[in-house]
Amino acid sequence: MRLLKPTYTIDELVTRCKTGERKAQEILYKLLASKMLGVCMRYATDKAEAEDMLQNGFINLFKKLNDYRGEGAFEGWVRRIMVHSAIEYHRKYHKSLQLMDVVDSAHEPSVNAVAIATLSAKDLMGIIQDLPHNYRIVFNLYAIEGYSHKEIGEMVGITEGASKSQLSRARSILKDMVIKMEDKRYGNAG
Repeated sequence: MRLLKPTYTIDELVTRCKTGERKAQEILYKLLASKMLGVCMRYATDKAEAEDMLQNGFINLFKKLNDYRGEGAFEGWVRRIMVHSAIEYHRKYHKSLQLMDVVDSAHEPSVNAVAIATLSAKDLMGIIQDLPHNYRIVFNLYAIEGYSHKEIGEMVGITEGASKSQLSRARSILKDMVIKMEDKRYGNAG
C-alpha cells in the first residue's frame, strides 16, 4: 500500500513556515521555484545567475515571511521579493546601469501587427532575453512588472529620465529584432 503525501493550502504552508518548519519550507520552495525561476531568468544573463537570484530570493522570503499579512495573492508577494532579489543581485555584481540617449522613435520602421501576433511566447521571451542586460532590466520592470519610472529609478539607482531612456531604447531594439525575425520568417531581403 502506497502512502499519500499530505497536501497543504498556501495559507497552511505559510503558517508552518513562519514557525520555521523545514518540511513546509521545502514544500513551498518546490511549489514556487520553477515559476519564480522564470521571473529571475528575465533579469539574469544566464541560468546560473537566475538560480543564484532565486536562491537569494527564497532566503529573503523566509526571512520576511512574518511581514506577509495575507493581503493580496501570496504568489504576487513572492514575485516582488524575487524581482527585488534580482535587482539586488544586479547591483552587487553588475554595479550600475549605463545611461543611454533616447532614440528618435519617429524614424523607426513600423512592425507589422500580424508579425507580432504570430510570435509565440517563447519567441517573445527569447528576443527580450537578447536585449542588452541594462535595457532588459528596465523593460521587464516597466512592461512586465508594472513599476513606474520613478520606482525603477529608485530600485536600480538611476534617474527617472534614465529609466525612460532605457525603456525607449529597449523598445527600439525589440522592434528591430521583430522586423528581422519577420524578414527571416517571410523571406524578405533586408
